[in-house]
Amino acid sequence: MKLAIATTLAASAAAFAPASKPASTTSLSAGFENELGAQAPLGFWDPLNMVYEQDQDRFDRLRYVEIKHGRIAMLAVTGHIVTTAGVRLPGDIDYHGTSFASIPVGLAGLKSIPTEGIIQIVAFIGFLELFVMKDVNGTGDFPGDFRNGGSKSWDKLSEEDKLKKRAIELNNGRAAQMGILGLMVHEMMGGSGYVINDLLGYPVN
Repeated sequence: MKLAIATTLAASAAAFAPASKPASTTSLSAGFENELGAQAPLGFWDPLNMVYEQDQDRFDRLRYVEIKHGRIAMLAVTGHIVTTAGVRLPGDIDYHGTSFASIPVGLAGLKSIPTEGIIQIVAFIGFLELFVMKDVNGTGDFPGDFRNGGSKSWDKLSEEDKLKKRAIELNNGRAAQMGILGLMVHEMMGGSGYVINDLLGYPVN
């Protein structure tokens, strides 16, 4: 199991590396080639022209969505690793004796969670989306800035360090989105999400 966690974390280790300086590009979407996230080896990469001839507001909206999905994916990958390692809440999830430990990992777990539990999960996510995980005060300095006046330590950082930390989060989110997608695809194909472990002869049960 330790190897399962290690190999999964190693797959996204590159995302934790210091961010490279933004790369230049000859893209027609001039004006965004030096934005955060446009870095080696791809530079500014917009194959679908989603920001072609778009304004800054449109770009910021797409960047906000990218960051939000990245944060959700990072939580999803972390949860997948933790539950696969056997870490579960104690007790039962309902009054019928369905224990947390009996809930399968991944998408299969949705079939085992009672309907009432699914409703509670959706309601909680909706509450966070509408009232918590947002720029409540309208004081955010960049897309995805949900400090809302808190985290004074952020203001003590230099501008270079702020950009570095934002780039690390962005890259981790991108890696996590690919990671959780891979886990789901392999699960739906009937195999283990941790395919590297299988290839190395250390399958995850």
